[in-house]
Amino acid sequence: MKASRQQSIIQLLSDCDGLTTDALAEQLAVSKETIRRDLKGLQQQGKIVRHHGRARAIHPDNRDGGEPFGARLKSHYADKVDIAHRALDWVSSGMTLALDASSTCFHLARQLPDIDLTVFTNSLPICHEMAKRERITLICTGGTLDRKYRCYVNPALISLLKGVEIDLFIFSCEGVDEQGDMWDPAEHSALFKTQLLRRASQSLLLIDKSKFQRASEVKIGSLSQVTQMITDAHPSRR
Repeated sequence: MKASRQQSIIQLLSDCDGLTTDALAEQLAVSKETIRRDLKGLQQQGKIVRHHGRARAIHPDNRDGGEPFGARLKSHYADKVDIAHRALDWVSSGMTLALDASSTCFHLARQLPDIDLTVFTNSLPICHEMAKRERITLICTGGTLDRKYRCYVNPALISLLKGVEIDLFIFSCEGVDEQGDMWDPAEHSALFKTQLLRRASQSLLLIDKSKFQRASEVKIGSLSQVTQMITDAHPSRR
């Protein structure tokens, strides 16, 4: 019964861009609590993604199911600002930082002091923010601008990184599943993070509580590759 119902959920979600919990409960004639349990199970299996009361199926052949940067910037705003503030303890003068195009890293960039730093990033908003700091050296990946995620996509990223020594890579991700694997919705975003995890001397994952027990389209790597994680999640939720 449960397996059949979950298969029906996958089919319903595959036929559209997403459905609310209420809509799924109505179509399958079960309670919202039952649907929530099913959605949690399907999310842990990496078959769906949930956002703000809605669920959508993960399609392996459609690797661009993430939310636009503007929407992510508003989501869990206070939590992300606080997590970013705590990351400042890892930053000191003379370092070379790499920042991804996540909204949490943008919140961090806004709080960075104007000290002797080098910042390497693929994020357009972070580039704009760093341009205001006179003492920070900015290195942008360049490339083609992805307007949805407000980041640059550069096929020559690996070659570019050969000339940059990264002391600390600070990043976020779409989700971390029960096995401790990190996920993102877009291929180019996951590739950027995979490469920086390999190149940086240390890495710092900034992740709010909504991202745990979630998968997405493209695997980045494992939590075992991360030096430290900063989160607002209770230990039992990790």
